[in-house]
Amino acid sequence: MLRLFISSILLLSLLCTSISCQSQEPGELTKINILSKMINEASGLTFIPEALSIYTINDSGNSPSVYELDLKGNIKRVIDLFEIKNIDWEDLTYDNQGNIFIGDFGNNNNDRKDLTIYQINPNSEKVSILKEIPFSLEDQKNFPPKKKKRNFDIEAFIRYKEGFFLFTKNRSSDFEGTTKIYYLEDNSPTHEAKLVHSFKTCKDDKDCFVTGAAINKAKNKIVLLTYNKIFILKNFENDFSSVEIEKIKLDHYSQKEGVCFINDSTLYIVDEEQGNDHSSLYQYNLKD
Repeated sequence: MLRLFISSILLLSLLCTSISCQSQEPGELTKINILSKMINEASGLTFIPEALSIYTINDSGNSPSVYELDLKGNIKRVIDLFEIKNIDWEDLTYDNQGNIFIGDFGNNNNDRKDLTIYQINPNSEKVSILKEIPFSLEDQKNFPPKKKKRNFDIEAFIRYKEGFFLFTKNRSSDFEGTTKIYYLEDNSPTHEAKLVHSFKTCKDDKDCFVTGAAINKAKNKIVLLTYNKIFILKNFENDFSSVEIEKIKLDHYSQKEGVCFINDSTLYIVDEEQGNDHSSLYQYNLKD
């Protein structure tokens, strides 16, 4: 009987290492783990349910590598993509076929003309670039535009239907919180992302930059990330004309750069290394 009891306790302990058993109140941000020093400038995050893996990247100046992590943030595999460059990788997203998309579209100075999305399949025997999607933004005519009009930096995107929604990180000199939303068709003949909507996050330029995005598996809920907030978007459909937006303060300021859904009520969030604080992985449970 004692042996059976001990075995049961061990089994329960193993089960509770999974995301579904972690003890956490809704609305509470909890650190899961400090990430490897290899991931010092984490800039995007996505989750593939079938693999029970999360994936992250570093941004500009780092190797063109995708890091596959377990749900505790430990590296399972490093996927090197040396056939391309990491000009400024800023986010990851996924589709229902197990593909991952890498957004090389960071544009701090609003002067890039080589914005690109790359597609890979991490389950391939030899992972390589399956597709390159170069694109431009339909309303950008100057490279760079005047400082007060610099709202063409992109650090967040999601896969939606046969394309992508892209969200800008507003770098205008008179910042007032507007993020623009573009839609890019996967097979667009013009490779031009169409401006479909915009909305204001908040007015504090230290806390209201959109740095990451995620969509749930049902494709009816989008989360946008800033350094200390998340915005939940519902009823967005195709043009966001009827979108409902909920703002949630995390009460934890850091350079948060990536977010993903683990399930419909659980988010994972990653931030960049700052000073002596290494990049870390966090969990946030949404309230019902």
